[in-house]
Amino acid sequence: MQTNTENKWLDIAHEVQDALRDGRPVVALESTIICHGMPHPKNVETALAVEQAVRDHGAVPATIAILKGRLKVGLDNNEINVLGVKGKQVVKSSRRDIPFLVARKKDGATTVAATMIIAAMAGIRVFATGGIGGVHRGVETTMDISADLEELSQTDVAVVCAGIKSVLDIGRTLEYLETHGVPVVGYQTDTLPAFYTRDSGFPVDYRIDSPEEAAAAMSARWAMNISGGMVIANPVPEAYSMDPVEIDKVIRKAIDQMNDEGITGKDTTPYLLSRIGEQTGGESLDTNVQLVLNNARLAAQIAVAYCR
Repeated sequence: MQTNTENKWLDIAHEVQDALRDGRPVVALESTIICHGMPHPKNVETALAVEQAVRDHGAVPATIAILKGRLKVGLDNNEINVLGVKGKQVVKSSRRDIPFLVARKKDGATTVAATMIIAAMAGIRVFATGGIGGVHRGVETTMDISADLEELSQTDVAVVCAGIKSVLDIGRTLEYLETHGVPVVGYQTDTLPAFYTRDSGFPVDYRIDSPEEAAAAMSARWAMNISGGMVIANPVPEAYSMDPVEIDKVIRKAIDQMNDEGITGKDTTPYLLSRIGEQTGGESLDTNVQLVLNNARLAAQIAVAYCR
């Protein structure tokens, strides 16, 4: 690792640093999915497969995490394995958590928001994840809104995802993003995918049909100093898309169980993903793995186009 001279808390892997210096494509990857999104050893297997998918499509992967208070951009296999084994013992970290984890020299698994912040510090413009957070169902009583949305409005990173997580209130999330000037773009689709399914029923703001179109929009936005990122929504492959009616029933049941158990805050999404996995006999986990791989492939292609 080498420390970025402009940021004394940031450690960038040599491979990533060399790529950034040479103007070659890099794709940021999050670590919450490793610690809080999947069980071990599936989490480690998936993280390594996602990195390989990025490489196979012409870019350098940069998995991001906080280790012993250091902001790490690019992890080695051992570091990924350690995170996978520790799992939920590692703090799920968003914007508010970063300074405390750094000051206390603690470990943190980075959410979409935290990954965007650290990626931007390093100069990475493209980030692949599963799905973004958003406005939670029942927000009128809980006021539970993911920090991912605010980050998208102010941090210059494009997020390639399979849409908004199905456990959330998709309509209200889209309204929030519109208010904050965040474009929601469909990749080869006119409707927003909903994580486990290819179609949420909600239209996207714009459709793009190639990585080059995405890269052109990114370049134009930032060249005009219009701050903030964009959501590039990439539907899960058809073969792994789940039945929308059935998965919604499962989600509603999981939310009822969550409410009965009093689960709130940052624990809600990991709890729901776990419950949904149990209730679908592992089918939702398989879909999750495939959509992340699909997003990594597209993100690498967009990063290549952006560097051109």
